Amino acid sequence: MQGWRHDIHRHPELAFEENRTSQLVVQLLTEFGVEVHTGIGNTGVVGILKKGTSNRCIGLRADMDALKIQEDNTFEYKSVFDGKMHACGHDGHTAMLLGAAKLLSGDIEFDGTVVFIFQPAEEHGEGARAMIDDGLFERFPVDAVYAIHNFPSLAVGKFAVRAGSIMAAEDNFEITINGEGCHAAMPHLGKDPIVVGAQIVTAMQSLVSRSLNPMEHAVVSFTEFVTNGTVNVVPGQVVLKGDTRSLTPEVQVMIEATMSKIVGGVCAAYGVDYEFSYIRNFVPTINTANEASIAAKVAATVVGDNNVVGDSRAVMTSEDFGYMLQEKPGAYLLLGNGEKGIGGCSLHNPAYDFNDEILCIGADFWVALVQSELP
Repeated sequence: MQGWRHDIHRHPELAFEENRTSQLVVQLLTEFGVEVHTGIGNTGVVGILKKGTSNRCIGLRADMDALKIQEDNTFEYKSVFDGKMHACGHDGHTAMLLGAAKLLSGDIEFDGTVVFIFQPAEEHGEGARAMIDDGLFERFPVDAVYAIHNFPSLAVGKFAVRAGSIMAAEDNFEITINGEGCHAAMPHLGKDPIVVGAQIVTAMQSLVSRSLNPMEHAVVSFTEFVTNGTVNVVPGQVVLKGDTRSLTPEVQVMIEATMSKIVGGVCAAYGVDYEFSYIRNFVPTINTANEASIAAKVAATVVGDNNVVGDSRAVMTSEDFGYMLQEKPGAYLLLGNGEKGIGGCSLHNPAYDFNDEILCIGADFWVALVQSELP
């Protein structure tokens, strides 16, 4: 697994460009005697392994894509491609699932079918939907689907899982304010969109604190404030962009509706036109209670009860596995990547690296889950 992982890390591929990675997955699955299906959701790969006579079927998912980040690491397996690196550990997720496929295709007994799902394009929230739209669950009708993601700051050998929302939805918004430009010395002759934009940013700070139930969670962040003016010119247009996070579909709807009202009200007060767009990129990742409980119990058989957090806090980052959980029952688990050193380095960081110490833990969990659910 370490060899596979380092090879994938050395050759990172972006969303829907995972051709080399997919070929490696196909080659290894074929060597293991696993039935292989390719081109699902573009570069996605599905492996099928059936033993016994049961009609029970579970899906195990790993993501394969890398990020547009210049790697700062200096180890021998660092990325050979400028501006691309595995900064989220998808190389490790793929290697762990391949390891489980090798083990399960050997002498390990189970009764039913395992569907190994190697997904492209997770980072931009497109890969899961692409595989689903390509008939993933019609062609391979699993009873439940599971996924693991490494988690820096959580100790090696620890799992975290919870029923309900474990990862947030991510939405992006863009607000264009069309005022009237003028000379900076004569602002009364125009309609200053910077002032309007500033009022919108300020007013939006009350969205979470005053429009949201205090028992719910959400984040609204403005990340860009762009004008077409210059040092002595009041601009005619301002564009505001940003990002929101929420843990339930209901809060997602509330944020969009409230933002629209605030933007419309402020712009009306200042007499300027505007355009408002709200794009939903990721849905919340919501674990079903039964499958979250199963995952926690299985994890305890691998690492011990004391190393499983069965009611962990939700994380406000996002994951497109949520689309699969809209289709099927299942659970998403976090596996500790380490608290210090490289293992503790945050995800999406130029110095990040997946911790090889957890490869066997992840593979053992997958095997134990299959044996538990397909006895």
